[in-house]
Parts: sequence; C-alpha cells; structure tokens
Amino acid sequence: MSRGPRKTLDEKIAAKEELIGALTNRIESEKQELAEMYREKRNIQLENIDNLLEEWALSPQEAEEALRRYVDQREEEAV
Repeated sequence: MSRGPRKTLDEKIAAKEELIGALTNRIESEKQELAEMYREKRNIQLENIDNLLEEWALSPQEAEEALRRYVDQREEEAV
C-alpha cells in the first residue's frame, strides 16, 4: 500500500530546518514571557515592601539601617 511519493533527503532536511526555526522562535517567545513574569513578580514584591515602609512610617534609609543591624546580628549569632 503506497502512502504517496517519498520525500527527498533535501525536502526532509528543509522540513527539519523549518521545524527547528519555528521551535527556536517559540522558545524565544516563551523566554520573553517568563522574563516579563519575573519582572512583574519583582515589582509586586517591591510594592509590598514600599507599602510596609509607608505603613510603618519608615524612610528607605531607616529600613536599610534596620536591615543592616539585623544581618549583622545574625552573623554574630552564627559565629
């Protein structure tokens, strides 16, 4: 039972190259979407931190000082 004319090797190569090109474009598109999702997640996290600073009436400098003291304390406790 015949399935139709067989593809030549050149036709098979061209089909694979076309498939790989399409998949490469798809991967790049998905990478861009993922990067945008990471940016959106980071912006949400930063907004949450900003809201806490506002709620606690802390300036960015005061928050930085508090975090530095906290990290220094943890480092001292680890020793």
